[in-house]
Amino acid sequence: MQPLEAGEPRTIGAYRLLGRLGAGGMGRVYLGRSAGGRTVAVKIVHPHFAADQEFRSRFRREVEAARRVGGEWTAPVLDADPEAPVPWVATGYVAGPSLDRAVVGHGPLPEVTVRAVGAGLARALVAVHGLGLVHRDVKPSNVMLALDGPRLIDFGIARATEGTASLTSTGVSVGSPGYMAPEQILGKGVTGAADVFSLGAVLAFAATGRPPFTGDHSATLLYKVVHEPPELDAVPAGPLRELIRSCLAKTAADRPAPETVAASLDGALLAPGWLPAALVEEASRAAVALLDLDAVAAESPSGPVPFTTPSYGGQAAPAPGGAFGAPDPSYANGGGPYGPPAPKEGGGVPQPRTAPEGRQVSLTAAGRRFSCTLVLASAAVLAMVSGGLYGMGLLPGTGGGGQDMADSGARPSTSAPAPAATPPSATPDAGGTPGGDIPKGTRQDVPRELVGTWKGTVTTARTGVPSAFEITIKGGRVGEVVARDKSVLPVFGTDCSGDWKLSSATDRSLVLDTSGGPNPAPGICSSGSADERFTLNANGTLHYKSGDGPAGNPEGDLTRSP
Repeated sequence: MQPLEAGEPRTIGAYRLLGRLGAGGMGRVYLGRSAGGRTVAVKIVHPHFAADQEFRSRFRREVEAARRVGGEWTAPVLDADPEAPVPWVATGYVAGPSLDRAVVGHGPLPEVTVRAVGAGLARALVAVHGLGLVHRDVKPSNVMLALDGPRLIDFGIARATEGTASLTSTGVSVGSPGYMAPEQILGKGVTGAADVFSLGAVLAFAATGRPPFTGDHSATLLYKVVHEPPELDAVPAGPLRELIRSCLAKTAADRPAPETVAASLDGALLAPGWLPAALVEEASRAAVALLDLDAVAAESPSGPVPFTTPSYGGQAAPAPGGAFGAPDPSYANGGGPYGPPAPKEGGGVPQPRTAPEGRQVSLTAAGRRFSCTLVLASAAVLAMVSGGLYGMGLLPGTGGGGQDMADSGARPSTSAPAPAATPPSATPDAGGTPGGDIPKGTRQDVPRELVGTWKGTVTTARTGVPSAFEITIKGGRVGEVVARDKSVLPVFGTDCSGDWKLSSATDRSLVLDTSGGPNPAPGICSSGSADERFTLNANGTLHYKSGDGPAGNPEGDLTRSP
């Protein structure tokens, strides 16, 4: 994301702008935030289109249509103003890499990931087509890989330009040549089957790292799309390759419906490990970065934005701080709304919804072995779905029931080390007795009183975000495995459960070691700690205090399960 330059607006509509995500021939994209804390992507069109009344009419119709798309795997429009001097549209913001950036950075995706992406996109198309709409520009850069699943983005502006004088005069067509259906290239009627063709091309790219049709220039590429078979030899042989081949049929009637594609990939979406660890970490850091964004203090009226280069072609004068060129692929936009938009007074495009006061967001993961970055990222994902990070009290200057990190100094950072745990002796347990300073070596086995399954809620020192915790303790001696936690975080689909060895014990306490076992997912799961303390409280609960800094030093009281 680039900082705002002099002359760029600080607000558009009801949104404060935090930075510029990218720019291109259609316009610019900004990262914004609503008064209720919703993070959005605000797209403004190039003034070249703003002056075209035909475009404005189409833009108005497309925005109204796209606003009705509310599928789980799409990025619906949240707000817009087609009548503004420079029309704009706001969508939710998806923190995570685009599919093209993921493949370029990490290579072809595993088949389980390709299948999950296909399932999500097929379901998105079911929602879009169910409203009588056609996306027309399904391509890798319009597919986002978020922690909680893939998203199909970019509704409104591109379709509104189709057929307008502004677009026709420039010689630019809607769609991306390598991913356009034959009938779209030939100018024939475009139906939902064209999106299915594009979906097949996207999945081929995800599986192989290259599109199914290639060419040295656009004319060759378009000819191959219309007349030659796709290049699918690099796609793993089997049902996935045949599904992709059927999507890429030259005749629209021969392609499967999105419902058929979704059904054939049933079970792939969000299966455990659907997203490779490297991409989980990248998406996690993108989500955590939202926690570090400061609100923009300065405000200026919304209005026409000065563009320093022509909309298409020609010799462009350099813009301050960089040319007005292709969008930054490191950022993308989209995402689902908190709920149905509230109607604007008098009709028209709605104003943004904000989360209800007192809305609480909790993390329902079981276990303690997730890295703190991942826990923060999961919280960020849940917060975005639930109405914004402000609702959690995790952003500077937001109090409520949550911890104000600006005041505490515990503001999250992906690079800062986790704060040191409070010394055990300073932490009283629920029964009023010290929960630390466990005398070591008084016995060599697990006391009978601590054997069983214990469950409860723990919080981390770094975030204050609560999460469920469960551990089963069995009999055993020092050096033996005597416990195992249950650590599966639904957002990531990764099992971080591990074995815990007994280091020392007293009649009412244990010190366990989780650092010696294998890490099932480095970068996602923490590496454990040799100082995991459990102390039996006077009221029969078990106080847990972790020495695992990367996991956020979770601590809390547990109750024995029947």
